[in-house]
Amino acid sequence: MYRRGIPPSRIAVLDAAPATTVRYHLQVAKKLEPELEAEHAVALPKRLGPSAAALRMMQDVVDFYGTCGRLPSAHAKSPREATLGRWLYLRRREAQAGTLSPVVRDGLDVITGWDLASKRKAEDEARWQQRLQQVKDIRDAGGEWPRHQKTPDADERVLGVWLHAQRINYNQGRLVSEKESLLNEVLPGWREGRPRGRRPRGTPQSPGDR
Repeated sequence: MYRRGIPPSRIAVLDAAPATTVRYHLQVAKKLEPELEAEHAVALPKRLGPSAAALRMMQDVVDFYGTCGRLPSAHAKSPREATLGRWLYLRRREAQAGTLSPVVRDGLDVITGWDLASKRKAEDEARWQQRLQQVKDIRDAGGEWPRHQKTPDADERVLGVWLHAQRINYNQGRLVSEKESLLNEVLPGWREGRPRGRRPRGTPQSPGDR
């Protein structure tokens, strides 16, 4: 479906699957088929130019920046600023997906770094997906769950801290449902981790244990 120009969010709806799961599988597919992204772009429906309302919003964002010296926030108390912030957030997402109107992009590009927020968010998401895959690789190879402490291995500690953070977020109700579903699918048993008292695999028994 992605090859036919259908965006990941729509694929998630059609397949009744979490959007995070769809994006994860697309990342894997793009590594195996580097031409996939180009085929998706070619298949995207041809877009008409931006509406007059969109151009007005674009200019209002530019004017807001020129007056206030900052970008509008979607969480501002001012209804007008919040509206501009939400509009800009959607344009960032379009820029990330490669679907933003060139006219709107050119207009917003007078503000240096207007789209950096989405890039940082994309980098955080990519890092999360990378940690997920790294832990999966360890488990698929028969390894134990990585530890976040009491390990001299720096790489294991990085993954252990990441996994520990997911468990904390889950226990405190702060883990988004899409990521919880993906963790359940890719890393069965991730919430429980190592049973207490289990010796790490490959650790020889001491004489007293025999």
